[in-house]
Amino acid sequence: MSSMFGKPRTSTERPPQNPLPECNVAILGCRGAGKSALTVKFLTKRFISEYDPNLEDTYSSEELVDQQPVLLKVMDTADQDGPGNCERYLCWASAFLVVYSIDNRKSFEGCQRYLEVLTLHAQGCQRRCPVLLLGNKLDMEQYRQVPSAEGMSLASRFGCLFHEVSACQDFSRVQHVFHEAVREVRRQAEWNLPVRPLFISEERPCPPVATPVVLPTHHSLATCTFNTLSTVNYKEIPSVAQAKLVTVKSSRAQSKRKAPTLTLLKGFKIF
Repeated sequence: MSSMFGKPRTSTERPPQNPLPECNVAILGCRGAGKSALTVKFLTKRFISEYDPNLEDTYSSEELVDQQPVLLKVMDTADQDGPGNCERYLCWASAFLVVYSIDNRKSFEGCQRYLEVLTLHAQGCQRRCPVLLLGNKLDMEQYRQVPSAEGMSLASRFGCLFHEVSACQDFSRVQHVFHEAVREVRRQAEWNLPVRPLFISEERPCPPVATPVVLPTHHSLATCTFNTLSTVNYKEIPSVAQAKLVTVKSSRAQSKRKAPTLTLLKGFKIF
């Protein structure tokens, strides 16, 4: 708000917007697996059957995944005969889609080489990026050369997710795969967050007179004295193995009234 002649005036300047979180997805696979067809289907909901196999490009799209916006960048790679010059996408991507065609066993065998490269990269840089194994051309079921069980077995061997889709038929399943890659990146980011210690707050009321209280020693406990002052004490919770409830009762000689019961948590300091 700005002021002129003592009256407030609304500023026409827009507040700066926070940039969207980004997720970089690289699509890998041998020639003819349908990488470009999947990319175009996801971005435009259209199917185009013919592409230049030597053309490689990166596209971006603003997506809403689980009600959270994200800028999804997709690299449609153009490797010729398997992994080559991998650094351009290994250091860029935060998730990988490894694609093969279910009607082409050679493309399926090529996927194993990509998965091996990704595994070695993850071991070398100590950074795990989600990997999804994708069987494409589900519409060619009658010409299938790779059973679903083999795809699931390969995915289980390398610890990645497995899906089968058709770039020319079902847009929703193609979209689900790309959004699932975003979800996996988010889960991985949450797992890598540092664990913060858990604390509890304990507040004791202040009586009219601060009277020292002495715990008796006939319960095999060390004698300790504390003043009942009003304060808030923050104490770190002990491990489960150390936590033990101990009940201490005052002797009847201390008071004619019914003896109060104090419940303490072993491992806590008494203030």
